[in-house]
Amino acid sequence: MNRKNLIAIACVFAVMVMTGAAFAAVPLYRMFCQVTGFDGTVRKAEAAPGTVLDETVLIRFDTNVRGLPMIFRAEQVSQRVRIGETGMAFFDVTNTSDRPIHATAAYNVVPERAGPYFQKLQCFCFEGQTIQPGRTMKFPVQYFVAPEIATDRESRGVREITLSYTFYPTKGAEDAAIAAPATGAGA
Repeated sequence: MNRKNLIAIACVFAVMVMTGAAFAAVPLYRMFCQVTGFDGTVRKAEAAPGTVLDETVLIRFDTNVRGLPMIFRAEQVSQRVRIGETGMAFFDVTNTSDRPIHATAAYNVVPERAGPYFQKLQCFCFEGQTIQPGRTMKFPVQYFVAPEIATDRESRGVREITLSYTFYPTKGAEDAAIAAPATGAGA
């Protein structure tokens, strides 16, 4: 094999590796954030903690919509829960278009240092949703703030956490991209 062919093969191989890395980066980063709570990413929990502290945390709810003809609101602006106690919040989503909307809700918490301790037992954000035309759906979120937040040196002073959701189009997004304005209500 001559030198030109070897260089061409090496370049094609390098492009293939870089393309594969680009496609793998987002799912790998998402998985890393969910496992570690990095960057304010909320973790999925299997069970509520056995310990409930007397200390409380104010949980604020923020809702946003990106590129969809829908209204998305939290039923409550905020809730005060004891650390370790299981809380339940409800969110209403209304499809204002004449076609089904396929969407997924991305989520995070602020301050970021609370991410590893804010955990969800049940959430509509764990999978994509289909909202039929003109229909309003109610979605529950069951969560808790892990008791370890009270002893972690960096997170010990956290007394307010904002849980933020953003619905964005997924499967069938081209059908949902109707001329109707996207509406989100920050809660």
